Amino acid sequence: MQRVTGLGGLFFKAENPEALYAWYEKHLGIKRGPEGAVIFNWRENNDKGKEAMTVWSIFPKSTEYFQPSNASFMMNFRVADLDGLLKALKEEGVEVDPHREDYDYGRFAWVMDPEGNRVELWEPPAGG
Repeated sequence: MQRVTGLGGLFFKAENPEALYAWYEKHLGIKRGPEGAVIFNWRENNDKGKEAMTVWSIFPKSTEYFQPSNASFMMNFRVADLDGLLKALKEEGVEVDPHREDYDYGRFAWVMDPEGNRVELWEPPAGG
């Protein structure tokens, strides 16, 4: 089974997200879109007609979205088969959060790595 297929996003905490977004825009040209995050669009390597994206987003220092991790960042990995991967990870003794979220832009689940970092797994919708 193919597990991770790529980096779906990188999220991190900041004392002042607005000021940090402004810094990245001014100095590195990284600009947020209307959805409030930076979206890097690209094409799938094995299917040039298929669009894909990587999200880069800054969260307030007070966010609880990364919990139970105390880390100031969270990685989001693209996966091909979320249910199959979660089943395999459980069998391998990985800590899997029972919470799931489903949206028109994909399905999400979370696991913890051995260092206590929360890792988000994202299965994009078929065809996108």
